[in-house]
Amino acid sequence: MESFEVELDGKVYKVKSIRNLNGHLIGPYHIHAGKSVPIVKNNDPGRMEEGEVYAIETFGSTGKGVVHDDMECSHHMIDFDMFQKPVPIRDPKARALLKHIEKKYGTLPWSRRQLTRDGENKHLMPLKSLINAGIVVPYPPLCDIRGSFVSQMEHTVLLRPTCKEIISRGDDF
Repeated sequence: MESFEVELDGKVYKVKSIRNLNGHLIGPYHIHAGKSVPIVKNNDPGRMEEGEVYAIETFGSTGKGVVHDDMECSHHMIDFDMFQKPVPIRDPKARALLKHIEKKYGTLPWSRRQLTRDGENKHLMPLKSLINAGIVVPYPPLCDIRGSFVSQMEHTVLLRPTCKEIISRGDDF
């Protein structure tokens, strides 16, 4: 990836791999299921095993190649471990919002825009309560240095006994 460059508004930028992000193991209804797949080679001794499914993600940047959380968060997900062992919630509005999220999205990611489209118009304070309780995990935008561009590509790969099957491949990608 680092041998590529991109031209934006007549200026050429080198593309750098983002060093502090990884791909990951995917389990049933568990998007981030444990094992990581580094984008940049490191000393991680981990091994992929037959039958596992991975999100092979590459992140590129025209900045320094290191991202940080920034700006207002729009995407969230229920913490998988909290989903397995429910925590009591005192706030009735937060409890009702959690019930809606569990029914509609389970442990899969969702956005605040989706909640609004679902009719959950007054969700900010109940959502904040769920985040503060550790039940919901926020996923803020990933930013490199100011003025840089960050991109992400991903394929889902199933490790079969005789091959690696790219199960996300389609006509357009």
